[in-house]
Amino acid sequence: MEYLGIDLSCAMGSLRNGEFPEKDCLLPLISKLLGYILVAASITVKLPQIMKIVHHKSVRGLSVVAFELEVVGYTISLAYCLHKGLPFSAFGEMAFLLIQALILVACIYYYSQPVPMTTWVRALLYCAVAPTVLSGQINPTLFDALYASQHAIFLFARLPQIWKNFRNKSTGELSFLTFFMNFAGSIVRVFTSIQENAPVSILTGFALGVFTNGTILSQILMYQKSAAAKEKKAN
Repeated sequence: MEYLGIDLSCAMGSLRNGEFPEKDCLLPLISKLLGYILVAASITVKLPQIMKIVHHKSVRGLSVVAFELEVVGYTISLAYCLHKGLPFSAFGEMAFLLIQALILVACIYYYSQPVPMTTWVRALLYCAVAPTVLSGQINPTLFDALYASQHAIFLFARLPQIWKNFRNKSTGELSFLTFFMNFAGSIVRVFTSIQENAPVSILTGFALGVFTNGTILSQILMYQKSAAAKEKKAN
C-alpha cells in the first residue's frame, strides 16, 4: 500500500494487529509525511515578508545582497536535488522558495529606487546562468563543486543580514513569521534528510540553516522587544 511514495503497509499491518508500529516502521513514515507537509507549507513561507514590505512600502533594515545570495542558493540546491533524483518530498519546497525569493528580491529592487547599475548587472548575470544550472547542462564534477559551494552561499546570504541587524540594533522590516518558518523548516529537513539517507552535503546545508535562521530569529525577538520597551518608556 503506497501513496505518493509513502509506504503505509508496515504501519497499517501493525495497527490491524492491534499493535503500535515499531520505530523502524514509524520513523520513515513520519519523515515522508513531514516532507510533504513542509512542501505544502513552503508555498507561504516568504509571503509574510513580501506582504510586510509591500504594506510599509519600505525595505528598511534589509540587506539586498543577502536576499540575492539566497536566490542563488535556492537555484543551486533545487538543480542539484533534481539531477540527483531525490524524491520530491525531500526537496520540493525548494521550487516554491525559489519562486518566492525571486518575487521578494523584485520587491526589494522596486522599493530601493534608484537601483544601482551593479545590482542590475548581478540580476542579468543570474538570468543568463540560472537556466543552464537548472537544466543540469554542466560538467558533473563542476555540478558537485557548485553544490558544495552553496552551503557557503547560504551562510554568506545570512551573515550580511545578521551583521546589519547587530550594527543597527534593529531588524527593520524583517518578518518574524517568515524566519520562524525558515527555522522550523530547517529543523524538519535535518530529520527528513537523515531518514532519506540524503548526502552529507545536503544535511550540512540544512544544519547551517538551523543555525543562521535561528540567529536572525533571536535577533528579531531581542531587538523588537528592546524597541517596544523603549517606546513604552518614552510614553
